[in-house]
Amino acid sequence: MKTTKLITVIISVTLFTACSSDDDSGNIIEIPQQIVSDKAENIAAPQTGGQGEPTGGEFTKFDFESGSVTTSNTEWDIAFRGTTIAINGGTATGTNDEPERNGNVSVAIVTGTFAEIAKAPAATEFYQDQNQVFAIPTGSGNGWYNYNFMTNTVSPIAGKVFVFRTRNNTYAKIEILSYYKDAPANPDGNIDEARFYTFNYSYNPNPEDTNLD
Repeated sequence: MKTTKLITVIISVTLFTACSSDDDSGNIIEIPQQIVSDKAENIAAPQTGGQGEPTGGEFTKFDFESGSVTTSNTEWDIAFRGTTIAINGGTATGTNDEPERNGNVSVAIVTGTFAEIAKAPAATEFYQDQNQVFAIPTGSGNGWYNYNFMTNTVSPIAGKVFVFRTRNNTYAKIEILSYYKDAPANPDGNIDEARFYTFNYSYNPNPEDTNLD
C-alpha cells in the first residue's frame, strides 16, 4: 500500500514539473505554451443573393483557440460569408444575418510575407467592425482579395497578412491562400467551387504575448 502511494506521488510531481518550474526563491514559474502554426482548409462560406441582390445567410465562425469551425455564439474570433470576413469585436455593421459581436476581437492589416510578421503591431493599428464598415474592408482591391471579371476569379492579394487580437487577449495571424474548394493552384472561376477558404495561421495561446513565431 505504501509503495503504491509513493509511486502516485512521484508521478504527480513529475507531471506538475513538466508544466512549470521553480526559480531560485522556490516560486512557481509558468512555462509559456508553444505557438501553434497550422493550415485551415475548405472553410465553407456560403451565402445567398449576390450579383445585385441583397446577400444573406449565416456566417461560418472560426475559433483560434480550438483551431476549428464553431457554432458557438460567443466562442469565436472570425467569421466568413462569401468574400466578407467579420470579427467578433466592435458593433454590428447592419449586414443581413451577421453574427452578434460579444467579444473584443480586433484586427490589423499588415503588409509583408507571412513569415516576416513575427510580432503583432502596435495597438493603434488594430480596428473593429462598426456600423456599415467591416474592419477587413469588403470589395475587390480593398481588403483581402482581387476579383478578375474576365476570368470570374477571386484571388488573395499577395503580401496581405491579418493579425488578430482574439477574444481571449491572445494574438493570431492568417494568410489567405485560396477561395476555392481544395485550393487549386490555378482556379477556374467557371468550374471550381468557390466560397471555401484555405489559410495559414499562427496562434499564440499566451495572453498579451505579441510574438507570432
